Amino acid sequence: MSIPTNLKYTKDHEWVSIEGNVATVGITHFAQKELGDIVYVEVETLDQTLDRDEVFGTVEAVKTVSDLFLPLSGKIIAFNEELESAPETVNDDPYGDGWMIKLEIANASEIDSLLSADDYKKLIGA
Repeated sequence: MSIPTNLKYTKDHEWVSIEGNVATVGITHFAQKELGDIVYVEVETLDQTLDRDEVFGTVEAVKTVSDLFLPLSGKIIAFNEELESAPETVNDDPYGDGWMIKLEIANASEIDSLLSADDYKKLIGA
């Protein structure tokens, strides 16, 4: 199972890539595997400012619907519109083309609360 070491992670199985004050967010390989075939990704919070741990969208798989929780407080500045027509990209490339949102970080100190790759491996028993 792929767990890139250059990313940060959450207990909710999301990954975070940080460049300057912008974070790119998606779900981990573990999460997409647990969910199964993803058929729909919904994010209706574009251009909204939310607090960490607030729901920013949902991901729907054949068997279930799961909420997506914001890993850091900030403004959602982009949604990966490719997922509207090809949600299975999250299954095929969760750390690349399957990204979900870009976020303008409001509070950089929250980054310290994210998990390292090693911490995330421990969380999922990898």
